Amino acid sequence: MKPPSDTSSAPCPLCGASAHWYYRDRRDYFHCPVCDLVHVPANCQLDSAAERSIYDLHQNVAEDPGYQKFLSRLTEPLKERLGTSGVGLDFGCGPAPALALMLEQAGHQVCLHDIYYYPNPEVFDRQWDFITATEVVEHLSQPTLELDRLWRCLKPGGWLGIMTKRVTSQEAFASWHYKNDLTHISFFSSATFHWLAEKWAAKLDIIGADVVLLQKPERQPLAVND
Repeated sequence: MKPPSDTSSAPCPLCGASAHWYYRDRRDYFHCPVCDLVHVPANCQLDSAAERSIYDLHQNVAEDPGYQKFLSRLTEPLKERLGTSGVGLDFGCGPAPALALMLEQAGHQVCLHDIYYYPNPEVFDRQWDFITATEVVEHLSQPTLELDRLWRCLKPGGWLGIMTKRVTSQEAFASWHYKNDLTHISFFSSATFHWLAEKWAAKLDIIGADVVLLQKPERQPLAVND
């Protein structure tokens, strides 16, 4: 498959490097050789109204056992790493904040933020023991802006839990159902999370096929003198 004639590269929205054309179906996809992110360029992304209309079709219910079982892939390993009464943020919680409910039942306090369903920008003025982002980062058009903002809101020693399906290879990408959702525009791999962990000097735990936990260091590393 040949790259589009108008362009064969685009800036990576995560690290800023030049990303190269990767794949085309209804959209073009570009791959970054530095951080390994695959992304959809801005000219192929939905506007906010079209994006919201797709989200409104979701039928998740916070008390649904099946939905809670799905989210437990993140909540269970996160609870093992938290104290008994943490205060956290569920970023991009959607209309049915089941994850917050599950963590509250375990003794934690959870605040919500979702640009469409629970807009609460004040959450970025606080510091949190933990932050969760389940099925969120694949929707981010500016992942470095959003993720760095979340990281700054995390207390030293705190945990950022991310759930998103990961790119494994270009061959697998061609038949990957996950890319077919038009609201999915940023696709992370294990290498991408290793890149983020190095950038943030974070401890990285990769758990299963779609969950990662990143721990903020207790102390920021000292700058090395030239």
